[in-house]
Amino acid sequence: MLLAVRAMLLVLASSIGMLGWGAVLPYQYAYAADTRGWGALAAAAASSLFSVGALVAAPVAGRLSDRFDPVKVAVLSQLVGALGVGALVFADSPTAFLAGMFVFGLGLTAAVPAKQVLVLRWVSTADRRRTFAYKFTGEALGMAAGAYIAGHLVDLRDPQGLDVGFLTAAAGFGISSLIIGLAGRGAGVHPGSDIVTDVSVPASPRESLRLVFASPALRWTAVVTVTLALGFYAQFESGLPAYGLTVLDIDTAAIGTAAAVNAVVIVALQVVVVRLTAHRSAPTLLMAVGAIWVLSWVVLSFAQLAPGVASALFVTTYGIFAVGETMYSPVLNPLTASLAPRGMVGQTLGIFGALQTTFSALGPLVAGVLLGAGLANGFLGLHLAISCLAVYAAWRLRGALRREAAQPATTDAGDEGWRASRRDGGDPVLAA
Repeated sequence: MLLAVRAMLLVLASSIGMLGWGAVLPYQYAYAADTRGWGALAAAAASSLFSVGALVAAPVAGRLSDRFDPVKVAVLSQLVGALGVGALVFADSPTAFLAGMFVFGLGLTAAVPAKQVLVLRWVSTADRRRTFAYKFTGEALGMAAGAYIAGHLVDLRDPQGLDVGFLTAAAGFGISSLIIGLAGRGAGVHPGSDIVTDVSVPASPRESLRLVFASPALRWTAVVTVTLALGFYAQFESGLPAYGLTVLDIDTAAIGTAAAVNAVVIVALQVVVVRLTAHRSAPTLLMAVGAIWVLSWVVLSFAQLAPGVASALFVTTYGIFAVGETMYSPVLNPLTASLAPRGMVGQTLGIFGALQTTFSALGPLVAGVLLGAGLANGFLGLHLAISCLAVYAAWRLRGALRREAAQPATTDAGDEGWRASRRDGGDPVLAA
């Protein structure tokens, strides 16, 4: 019971910790480029350095979460992020702003694998999907709350106009760290969890990568992770709005409405979807996510042919994407953790987080090149193909898991038990 309370406190902390994402990132480009007059290059570099910080942090923090107490890793990471984003209040030069954004991205992302490991430790295997679903929903609400607060208080005409966003982000990190620190006092591993914590970590990151990608199932999981990220998340904040504004000629209000609909659908359906899909295998559900991505891009393609309802179709697309999102995070993270080599759960989650961040960071560049060149159909076709590839990769993943489950045990009883536990949340791998 106590561990369940800890898990709910972790969900709350994760939600509060994401206030900064919504309060700063939607406004930082205009703030740096126009409000402070540092130009588009500095503003774009700030976004890139934020992503670079995230890319550097994820695998390192995952490795630390395997070697040390993940509570301390999460708390210290978020406090570093608080210092970075809080220092942006005093940033009066592009260099200082870029450094602050780098540390902000590093601290925000370093806490992610640590908190994922805490979910795995504090929650029974059977309850993982539900807890990851609550965590994902809470983080979406935290981002939305941060954007809402900043949207009413930020003044981009004033050089100090984004200070409220920076301070909101720093306060969110601080409160989140306090909650995690209190929840983690004296915490152990849930008796119903299959996470392994007593195995030595490989000596080098290269050896860790070799062990992780030696598994065919993890290799196909990596392909699924990358393609599903490229198929939607890489374009959520930039490519899709740019397509709507420049190709469909919709107004900015429709962009805001689409984002709101996306969040509302996630909140409304998340728990219901998790309950309905509780006994479906993870690869099957990931195939469904990819199919939903395909449907979304097909609907969006029709918007060019029907200018009169282009705005409605654009908003509808965001709603359809949201249905897939209700399965994406609750399924993919527990699956990745269940396939991780023994004692390397944090590292594996960190590596996969870095993969997702790296390819997501390419999204704005791809959108800029294709849409800037007037290749709107190429933009749509590329993402439709990527989404189809995600379906194929999830299908291959299902086959890899079936072959792995069919292999006879050749080691001792402990290893046989570990093989039997390599399933997503206790769901049968061979389910249809």
